[in-house]
Amino acid sequence: MTTPPDAIAALDEADPLAPMRALFDLPEGLVYLDGNSLGVLPRGVSERVARVINDEWRQGLISSWGGGWIDLPTSVGAAIARLIGATSEEVVVGDSTSVNLFKCLAAALRLRPERRVILTEADNFPTDNYISQGLSDLLGGYQIRYVAAGDDPAAALGDDVAVLSLTHVNYRTAAVHDMQRMTAAAHDVGALAVWDMSHSTGALPIDLNLAGADFAVGCTYKYLNGGPGAPAFCFAAQSLLDEVRQPLSGWMGHMDPFAFGPDYEPAPAARRFLCGTPQILSLGALSAALELWTEVDMVAVRRKSLALSDLFIGLVDEFAEEHGLEIVTPRQHEQRGSHVSIRAANGHAVMRALAERGVIGDFRAPDLMRFGFTPLYTSFTDIWRAAMALRDVFESRAWHDERFAQRLRVT
Repeated sequence: MTTPPDAIAALDEADPLAPMRALFDLPEGLVYLDGNSLGVLPRGVSERVARVINDEWRQGLISSWGGGWIDLPTSVGAAIARLIGATSEEVVVGDSTSVNLFKCLAAALRLRPERRVILTEADNFPTDNYISQGLSDLLGGYQIRYVAAGDDPAAALGDDVAVLSLTHVNYRTAAVHDMQRMTAAAHDVGALAVWDMSHSTGALPIDLNLAGADFAVGCTYKYLNGGPGAPAFCFAAQSLLDEVRQPLSGWMGHMDPFAFGPDYEPAPAARRFLCGTPQILSLGALSAALELWTEVDMVAVRRKSLALSDLFIGLVDEFAEEHGLEIVTPRQHEQRGSHVSIRAANGHAVMRALAERGVIGDFRAPDLMRFGFTPLYTSFTDIWRAAMALRDVFESRAWHDERFAQRLRVT
């Protein structure tokens, strides 16, 4: 591969976030553009997990619960709260995004008992819609109303809608909803707004309280780099905390779990959204990963994210038409998240061929190649190399190799 032009090197030299790259344990020579699925290991996480295992578990044993373990769901939640425009009392960490969405949707429906419609999008992340379907089946008598891709969900709101359930950044196209406008539209008809922040937390400046959001959930293993299967966060607005009840009333969400009383009494603040015993090893890793965010300016992160994706789009535009490629991600900055999706008829084989060239993205059926831009460790040189490798895969027709024909189980 040829040397990147001087203009690319100049962008990296002028990048104020460039020093952050050294805080991550990136494999040598790899161009990793899949941080929107699984973030890179931050330096310091391995040591923190080793300390949890060797000191706190092996030596401290049961005493480590009183030495800080029991508070990890709320202390880690407070670290995330700073990144999403929430107070520490409004955010807690535990369980998965899917489980937390179930809790929030159920809690919201309970607050609007006279309404029977959940409004969402047909191209929402599938697990979100599956959870809505399962909850509807469980409770009975609810309707899920789907808005077609590209249509405005606000136009489908009515006085029968209990909950508007949306993902802030679409996992397929990276299109961004105007959270403040959508939430206000829901409130105008008396509905509540539940947001999935999985593809925006750590990538975009977010202010849930300014937007008036009622509930929000999000994973922590993408842009927050919490590690595979890291526990998710759950947000509930302060104005609702005194009255809201979630259905998974496990002991860690109890006001006094070690009183071992016979009846459930919800804990104060967002802690009532906890359920079972905290995942200590994962929370330890996530806690360490979040330490590097304390001095990060999210405005600078967003500025670099847009610059990275602008560069990539511009480079791909040079050969897209020739090879039948369609960039489906919005080009307008205010409408774009932090990944770029390209429609290609043989996208899965192309991504496998690209991986052999040391460039990692991912594929979403039926035909989308996704490239994620994680500003804390992605360089402009990475983007140039990725675009040149992608061009070479098409021009050499490398994706025709029969090795790439078989669909992988995980894409």
